[in-house]
Formats: sequence, C-alpha cells, structure tokens
Amino acid sequence: MARSNRSRSRRGDQRRRTSKHAAEHVPLDVERLMGGARRVETRRGIQYTVQPIRPERAQKTCICPGCGRDVGIGVAHVAVWRADSIMGDESALADRRHWHAPCWRSA
Repeated sequence: MARSNRSRSRRGDQRRRTSKHAAEHVPLDVERLMGGARRVETRRGIQYTVQPIRPERAQKTCICPGCGRDVGIGVAHVAVWRADSIMGDESALADRRHWHAPCWRSA
C-alpha cells in the first residue's frame, strides 16, 4: 500500500498548518551587511572580538592605540576587545579600544 506523506488527525479533519513561508517578508538590511559582522581574530595567541563600526555610528572621538591619532566622529573603524578574558565578558567589553581599520590590520 502506498504511504502518504501528509499528516492526518485522528478525527479525520485537516488542521490548518501555517507555512514557514506565510510569515511577513522582512527586507534584507544591505547597509548593515556592508558594515561587516562581529568576528573573532587571533593575534599573537590571544583571541580578540572585532566589531566594525560604520561612519554613521561613530559618534565620539577616540584615540587609536595603533597610531596614537584621533578616530574622529563619522570615521569608519573597528572596536576591539579580548574574547577570552579571564575577568569575564563585561570587563573585556569595558576595556575595548577603537582602532582605525588599517592600524588594526597591521598590528
């Protein structure tokens, strides 16, 4: 006897199933994708979390530890902190530094 792949209820009535495709379409945020995603990089045996910061999100001036110059308002850069801190994630996040992207790549 052939087997049907459709599920059947005990009462014989078909329950209305919601399709995963029936949900409202949410458009892809291309600007967010272009900004980059958080990633973990290893430098000299230490793991760092690297978060790209887009120009429109850069709202304050910081000093780049790589070159000692200002990372100005509206300048794309990366925020970097230890991914494997023994003091915990909150402590590592509080110790994050903002680098120019080329300075971080050459560090």
